[in-house]
Amino acid sequence: MSRLRSAMNKGRETGLEVVETARLKRKRSKTSVKDEETVNATLPSMYHSFHDPADVDVLRRQLLTWYDQERRELPWRTLAMTEQDINIRTYAVWVSEIMLQQTQVATVINYYNKWMKVLLTQCVLSSSDFSGEPCSYLFVFQRWPTVHDLAAATLEEVNQMWAGLGYYSRGKRLYEGAQKVVSQLDGQMPGTVDSLLKQLPGVGRYTAAAIGSIALGHVTGAVDGNVIRVLCRLRAIGADSTGPAVTEALWGLANTLVDPERPGDFNQAMMELGARVCTPKGPVCNKCPIQSHCHSYRKVHVRQERNSSKLLGKADMKTSTLPDIEDCMNSGTCPLCPTEPWDDELGVQNFPRKPAKKPPRVERTLTCVVIRRGEEGEDLLLLTQRPNKGLLAGLWEFPSLLEEESKGNHKGALCAEISKILGTRLSDSPIHYVGDVVHIFSHIHQTYVVYSLSLKDGDAQTQAENAQWLTRPALQEAAVSTGVKKIMKLCDSLDSPKDKAFKDGKRQTQSGIKNDKRSQTSKTLRSAAKSGGRQLSLGSFFKTVKEAIV
Repeated sequence: MSRLRSAMNKGRETGLEVVETARLKRKRSKTSVKDEETVNATLPSMYHSFHDPADVDVLRRQLLTWYDQERRELPWRTLAMTEQDINIRTYAVWVSEIMLQQTQVATVINYYNKWMKVLLTQCVLSSSDFSGEPCSYLFVFQRWPTVHDLAAATLEEVNQMWAGLGYYSRGKRLYEGAQKVVSQLDGQMPGTVDSLLKQLPGVGRYTAAAIGSIALGHVTGAVDGNVIRVLCRLRAIGADSTGPAVTEALWGLANTLVDPERPGDFNQAMMELGARVCTPKGPVCNKCPIQSHCHSYRKVHVRQERNSSKLLGKADMKTSTLPDIEDCMNSGTCPLCPTEPWDDELGVQNFPRKPAKKPPRVERTLTCVVIRRGEEGEDLLLLTQRPNKGLLAGLWEFPSLLEEESKGNHKGALCAEISKILGTRLSDSPIHYVGDVVHIFSHIHQTYVVYSLSLKDGDAQTQAENAQWLTRPALQEAAVSTGVKKIMKLCDSLDSPKDKAFKDGKRQTQSGIKNDKRSQTSKTLRSAAKSGGRQLSLGSFFKTVKEAIV
């Protein structure tokens, strides 16, 4: 009996185990299906990629044909195509890519030419040898056409050359990189994309890929701002273009599309297309060589034809002669699809989407143009050097301090700052307000509150190591920012006969016909006001102006 009871209990336990095992299997199966559905829902669909190799081949051919016909002749492109020395070619492309960061091509051309070219000047001097005949000498003014030349320069010279190009830390990183190549890499530029990325300061993912493909012929895509725009429109990628999912998707697309035979030309063609055709505003879609591959272009035209048919009351008619395209199957959960609704007025400019920019920080800086007479009677201007780190590192500027540091006493604070630089005690009474100069940095809205001070000879003994006196022409060639040149331009304009200097902080009003006319017109308006609202005839206004001219 006990044996029978024991067997029954074992059977019951086994049955329960089988049921529990089956239940767990079903649960795991449901969970795995759910997980798979979740993964599939969050993965980008094929809609955002190129899955047909034939389409990729056609796109490459169309884009490179257009590029060969339409590309701009730029000095760094010419050098990259003609320079046989791979070390010089890599250096030259590196310089161009750093200069082009956040800077327009038209601005860079002149700076690049001055940086890279050797200037030859022929000069004839009289009776320099025993014959008494004039001799001709060839002077070579060389900047930095090789990495060794740049490494042998000084940071002051580099800053001077870079002045006006903006984002001044770029020049410093170029200089530091050149010194590293010469001192640590035996003068040889890195030869792979990975080594460029790791060994050169200031070189990121895009810059390394651009140098690698253009100078070294490595098959890699390159994604800059122009390429982001082109790819987002080609594949209707509308999510935040700065997010990690979109970034990786764009690099994947770039690496898929890049032409293995001409990687450098292909990457430059993509950039050229974004700069000249697929522009941020007013894109010229009818001139785009790869228009037939563009999802956003088709989407715009399909919607336009649908809207037109609705307006005409022909909802049943075929709405597009263009090949129909389906939207992303995972729209709503796809990490590459737009989260904002489509805007018909924007058209293809719905792509790409960027997060709203943070408003620039507002700063007000007190600055004083300090002038003294030189030995030959010329004006000398006092400049001080900024710290080696931070905004405008190592550049020269007029004595300055933040307005908030003055505690409301502008002249007193400037006087104390200048006294500290010169090692003497000055009075703030000769300091005069000149005007305001607004200068916009990428992240700062800067207003320079400009004052001027003319010193006597005894007050002009420079004591500080980071200070110097420069003439006006020398200042224009020095390592100063565009903001300093704007300040100088304001002061020069007020010194001219056309526009007199401020007096006690107020501009003197110019006399002459224009002011008389303005005065006569003001009198007419005042008389109209006194007339109890009675409307004056139009002729009375012309009469007033005519009398003022006579």
